[in-house]
Amino acid sequence: MTELVSFIAVDVIEKLRSLAYQEISLAWGIASDLKKLEDTMSTIQAVLLDADEKQAENHQLKVWLERLKAVFHDAVDVVDEFECEDLRRQVVKTYGSTGRKVCRFFSFSNPLAFGIKMGHRVKKIRERLDLIAKDRDQFHLKVRHDEKHIVHRETHSFVCDSDVIGRANDKQKIINLLMQPGDDVNVSVIPIVGIGGMGKTTLAQSVYNDKMVKTRFYLRVWVCVSVDFNVKKLSKEILKSAGGVISESMSMNEVQASLQSILEKNRFFIVLDDVWNEDRSKWIAIKNLLIGGGQGSKILVTTRSQKVASMMASGPFHHIKGLSNDVCLSLLLRWAFNRGEEKQYPKLVEIGQQIVKKCKGVPLAVRTLGSLLYSKTEESDWISIRDSEIWKLEQQEEDILPALRLSYDQLPSYLKQCFAYCLLYPKDFRYNSSYLIQSWMANGLLQKSNKSNQELEDIGLQYIKELLSRSFFQEVQDHGAFLTFKMHDLLHDLSLYVGKNDYCLIENIHGTSNFEKARHVSILEHNLGVDAMRDFLYKLSNNLRTIIFSCKECTYDEHDFININESLMETCISRFKYLRVLDLKFSRLEVVPSLISTLKHLRYLDLRGNKKIKRLPNSICNLQNLETLMLAGCEELEELPRDIRKMISLRYLWITTKQMHLPANGIEYMCSLRNLVFIGCPRLLRFPEGIQRLTALHRLEFTYCENLTSLPRGMKHLTALEVLGIWDCEKLILMEGDDYPMRLRRLTIGFLPKLVSLPQGLIPSANTLQFLAIYHCGNLEKLPQRLPNLSSLPKLDILNCPKLLSLPKRMDRRIVLKD
Repeated sequence: MTELVSFIAVDVIEKLRSLAYQEISLAWGIASDLKKLEDTMSTIQAVLLDADEKQAENHQLKVWLERLKAVFHDAVDVVDEFECEDLRRQVVKTYGSTGRKVCRFFSFSNPLAFGIKMGHRVKKIRERLDLIAKDRDQFHLKVRHDEKHIVHRETHSFVCDSDVIGRANDKQKIINLLMQPGDDVNVSVIPIVGIGGMGKTTLAQSVYNDKMVKTRFYLRVWVCVSVDFNVKKLSKEILKSAGGVISESMSMNEVQASLQSILEKNRFFIVLDDVWNEDRSKWIAIKNLLIGGGQGSKILVTTRSQKVASMMASGPFHHIKGLSNDVCLSLLLRWAFNRGEEKQYPKLVEIGQQIVKKCKGVPLAVRTLGSLLYSKTEESDWISIRDSEIWKLEQQEEDILPALRLSYDQLPSYLKQCFAYCLLYPKDFRYNSSYLIQSWMANGLLQKSNKSNQELEDIGLQYIKELLSRSFFQEVQDHGAFLTFKMHDLLHDLSLYVGKNDYCLIENIHGTSNFEKARHVSILEHNLGVDAMRDFLYKLSNNLRTIIFSCKECTYDEHDFININESLMETCISRFKYLRVLDLKFSRLEVVPSLISTLKHLRYLDLRGNKKIKRLPNSICNLQNLETLMLAGCEELEELPRDIRKMISLRYLWITTKQMHLPANGIEYMCSLRNLVFIGCPRLLRFPEGIQRLTALHRLEFTYCENLTSLPRGMKHLTALEVLGIWDCEKLILMEGDDYPMRLRRLTIGFLPKLVSLPQGLIPSANTLQFLAIYHCGNLEKLPQRLPNLSSLPKLDILNCPKLLSLPKRMDRRIVLKD
């Protein structure tokens, strides 16, 4: 993945150019070496675009890029090392040293020793990079900037009726829209949206050639737009298809005049097929050329992007869905056999039923596999197709993988890395936006603009919405504080294809190859013994950045727990020193080894559902880079580490503990916290004083805290707090007059038997609240009078509150008082 090499280079170069690193380089006496490293990386980065285009035909160039990528990764580690040391010094300055263990952990905490060692590492990387840079000359690579390799795709308007299968309902819906007279705007736009290979073009062709459409419209025009949305070129294409005369020397004014003279007052139908353009100004320029048509004129657009569709049309989209398995089987047999021949091979038809299931309703995938099976009548050939990943099968230019690859190629580089990371989860997995964003953050995949004041979490959510709008994700569900969604199986195959050198999903250690060099690994085989797992870990690269042992979000059967013990975890820690993500949720781990403190690059540690862990070593608090610590479901955890406040980078903390009182000088000093959740803390009585220090806190929740008697004091100072959840806290009393947060957007309350009235102060005075949910509060009698003034409240849910008889006036949401 050349995109990954370039992405890493940009990240390191930007850091080396930052003021902070200029100060670091001077402080450690390595300014000259770091500057030379930056210059060499910049020079190589400039030719990566050319290398990307040439590597497919040059094996040596591929090898060169792999060497380059390895050095760039090592450069990231060196840069990261300086950040670790800087954070360590901040902690020591603020809280002091924690004694010998810290000194052993930072073996070169002595400034002189650290400077000498890091100086040698920087010099060694620079020397390696210089050698690689010299080898570049043999490939005759050219410097190219801001270029994009454009793949032109051509389509046409003709289609044979017999080739259009299973789309009768879709076709009729679109024709019904075309037959409508139109509104005040004389040209309406109807988008067809769906992933590559779903049959958007075929559907548009069928509509274009329909008799009713031919009769309805005076003029019909078909234009394949593809990636290059050049206004003048596209205008000429429309003019030419409309019967006009064009020439190379025509000016834009001449094109416009000719086009308007043809379209004027005539009802036309234009198909713009395969649109990728997201530049609204270009679309408006084209649309302005077409507004002179007759009332009821229509433009039908096919696109893979909801963002494109939203920009071009004000009305609803037509989302094209997958075909049924029965229709897919008919299509497969049509491509695999000559007419009627399939009747001779009932066993092959039976295997064909299994093959179409992997196509998930995408007709181009069915056609691709059918073409591969044509003239093959051996069961072994059909079974091989059935059992192989689509991305591993040989395909022609017009087949499914190249079609999907086009979607990937059009992604910005920052989205390509995030998309590839998604292959670490199995097919049909329901992704959680919060956990995925935290993993992206941990691996440095989120790019923060110097001009933007956005938090990384906001940027990550923006990335997810971009991938959603481009149809890479589907079946999205909004849970308020996070989104969940799935990835189509074929797009998962695409992720396996584009990320295969750096990411590896291992569902069977004996059936997986090419994992030895991967830097991000997910191991889903849970039935291995400890020794077998240890042997396998030694086969993985010691430069691993991500290791996931379980993708389950919840499990109630302990047979599903992964077989990890303290010894195996020590092996993992000692071998993979550069880990950024360590996911050990739902394991049989009983003791977290103190050795975990050596993973100083670690950003994400997930211990959810580890029911046997009783204590965490205090040395874990030396992980000053750690951003996410998930302890939810650690039911036997007796207490939190005493020096937890020293984890100064922690942004996400989910806690299950048996403690009655949290220690003072702990969580309330963790000023980087954005997400704090207490779940399953049955003995917890109260939160310690000082919550007002958590000024970055965005989300706070208390769930299954049966003995919690009151919310923390000082919450009115939490100006960033937007999400508050209180669930199943039997003894909690919400008092009027308490200082509640002022800028809530989402408030969820449930199973609070002592709640009689919702305090006025809990409802923000400003119109910030977007969602209010009150569930199963059997003694709740009244809501605050401030509530009805929130006329903009998008959603209000009240369920099973039988005593709530008096509702504020003008409350027009649907409310269920009792189940």
